[in-house]
Amino acid sequence: MKINVVLSPANVDELYFSGKTTVVVDVLRATTTIITALMNGAKEIVPVGSVEFAMKASSNMFGGQTLICGERNAKKIDGFNLGNSPLEFTNDVISGKSLVFFTTNGTKAIVKAKYSDEVIIASFLNISAVAKYLVELNKPFEILCAGKNNSFCLEDTVFAGKLIAEILTQTEDVELTDSGLASAAIAKTFGKNLKKMFAESEHGKFLIENGFEEDLKYCAKLNVTNDIPVYASNIIKMLPRQNGESKVPGSTTIS
Repeated sequence: MKINVVLSPANVDELYFSGKTTVVVDVLRATTTIITALMNGAKEIVPVGSVEFAMKASSNMFGGQTLICGERNAKKIDGFNLGNSPLEFTNDVISGKSLVFFTTNGTKAIVKAKYSDEVIIASFLNISAVAKYLVELNKPFEILCAGKNNSFCLEDTVFAGKLIAEILTQTEDVELTDSGLASAAIAKTFGKNLKKMFAESEHGKFLIENGFEEDLKYCAKLNVTNDIPVYASNIIKMLPRQNGESKVPGSTTIS
């Protein structure tokens, strides 16, 4: 199983992903929010690459059952129903709704991977379930880090390295590219305390300055769910569950 890490969406074009299995991660905060929304009953999520397309897509969907969600520079966009804080996406607000979703980095990365054979949405909330799924799939795959404004970011790279480490506990049949080896090394150095790492990262500091410190604590939660969202035909939905359980006993937060 060959694992490559794309450290920024700017490093490749859309056609690079043709025929590949791709794991997209934007732990602060888009993929964490997507997983949370689907856990809390959202019907589906339509990721888009621009605010204009978000408005257009939402106008073509069923009125009261559609919410427009997203952020620009961390803040909710004027006229949108919700921003990008996972704490906003509660069951009473989004259950049964279709969500059109735009974010500065995460949804753009998801859309960029659209030519993949399979696009998997991951964060620390479902890292163990994603690792197990990939080992069972036993195919080469890409980890696409959403990054920050088309540049490298620490938190997504740490996630990539920790996902690789989790996979290595389950199988030795792994080949890492240079970026995979680098991500694993970075995770060993910076991944011991996720909340601390988030708070010291550029984007984490930016979120704290804008009042989203609680989001960092939430995004550091480990293995809250076994559910795995996938992106196909322009929509994100959960993979069918293998069993009736979505919560993992003993889920933890790194302090």
